[in-house]
Amino acid sequence: MQKLAFEKSWDKALSDKDRKEIERIFLETSRLNLPNVHLSPIRQAFNHKGELLITVLVHNFTQKAFNFHKTRLVYIENDETIAENIFTLQALIIQPNTSMPWTFIFTRDSLKKNVSLENGHLEMM
Repeated sequence: MQKLAFEKSWDKALSDKDRKEIERIFLETSRLNLPNVHLSPIRQAFNHKGELLITVLVHNFTQKAFNFHKTRLVYIENDETIAENIFTLQALIIQPNTSMPWTFIFTRDSLKKNVSLENGHLEMM
């Protein structure tokens, strides 16, 4: 059975409103029971540096711990690649049958097209 976990700094800093939204998304998507790792969108935004922030719920449906090691992520809106980058996050380890929220930051130079922040999702390649 899938469980929801939060990285320590997220657990401390997350507002009640954001926690409830993540829990709602978890309840809607955790029963997908796919054979791999799946990314469910939570939100997209820009920070003060103009970087694209993509927050997802990372579902590890596998029986092995998962980490992002040279993992290519692509942000797509309306079937068009908007941004892509390769991520290595040694501190982020998602245990088997666990879902965890995370924000991926795409620098301005990784943006390929204008971003609308609508109908977007993140894919692992």
